[in-house]
Amino acid sequence: MIERPSWIKAIKTALDRSRVVTLIGPRQCGKTTLAREFLPEDSANYFDLEDPASLARLNEPMTALGELKGLIVIDEVQRRPDLFPVLRVLVDRKKFTGKFLILGSASGDLLRQSSETLAGRTETLTMRGFSLAELGNPEHSRHWLRGGFPLSYLASNEKGSVAWRKNFIQTLLERDLPQWGVRVPAAALWRFLTMLAHFHGQIWNSSEPARTMGVSEPTIRRHLDLLTDAFMVRQLQPWHANVRKRQVKAPKIYLRDSGLLHQLLGIQTKKDLLNHPKMGASWEGYVLEEVLDIVQPDEAYFWATHQGAEIDLIVRKNSKLYGIECKRTDAPKLTPSMRIALDDLQLNRIVVVYPGIKRYSITAEVEAVPLSEITEGGLHIGKSS
Repeated sequence: MIERPSWIKAIKTALDRSRVVTLIGPRQCGKTTLAREFLPEDSANYFDLEDPASLARLNEPMTALGELKGLIVIDEVQRRPDLFPVLRVLVDRKKFTGKFLILGSASGDLLRQSSETLAGRTETLTMRGFSLAELGNPEHSRHWLRGGFPLSYLASNEKGSVAWRKNFIQTLLERDLPQWGVRVPAAALWRFLTMLAHFHGQIWNSSEPARTMGVSEPTIRRHLDLLTDAFMVRQLQPWHANVRKRQVKAPKIYLRDSGLLHQLLGIQTKKDLLNHPKMGASWEGYVLEEVLDIVQPDEAYFWATHQGAEIDLIVRKNSKLYGIECKRTDAPKLTPSMRIALDDLQLNRIVVVYPGIKRYSITAEVEAVPLSEITEGGLHIGKSS
């Protein structure tokens, strides 16, 4: 059991501020376990919408919820979007003293419905699996290989972790996506997800997957957006600067969990990973997720030109722009891309995250920072830099 005190504190703080707190994130990332820290599952105030008994209790939602007091938990709320208007009516009643913690596994429609119906009444928290900050730096290798999903990370051996991830992907493709309206055979979706794994860390071009799957490019884009809403894929958008260079306008694609990426690439052991041609791209995506988790930027992009200059991550924090490069090398050096980005983008500075142990300055505006310092707030983004 891995304690998650930062998430418990975040939920408590949000519940102190808001009548409704929406906790979203991928399936099996630990949302339900956290909710049970606040309310036991056998409580009359706990509704799991994958449980037929809970669904039956909510046949008349106004009656079922209106008399309850204290904290009310509704899990897998995306299965009953018609509940949002009911929640709005209840929290607007002066005599109603309850508060809602609602959990969801898909962000797109759920966020749109909650933001439209519960505007000004809800606070949204986006959760992921275990982060390196929660596990500690000595767990880096295991975390990178297995990913952050609790049951994958905590498996007793690599075979168990691989088996869990395979089953997770099958459930996503055979049950979850069809429930969300995807009418595509699971085998075709598996091919598409595998193609996405090979696009990991690259500029997205929908024409090749569309040709391979025999569907239109708009259909491929819809599939990509749905997997993004399900927190499986990150579409990192390009930063456009006012420079005299042709800049890339398509997003970069990442599988958000390194363990699922490795599963789709056939990587099962650390040796497999270190010898795989996608090892560098895997490292880039892994570091990117950890950095975004720590920095919590106001905005995040990448930057690339058709002449070959590129920065892995551009973040805006406190009205300043920072560049972040992910280098799996022993001693990062200044590159032409870094020089061009500093000149063209007017970055506050560039941080190069690498797997070493020593922090050092490359130039006055570029610094190499070990991955191990990320969990200690060592990037200093948005502080005094």
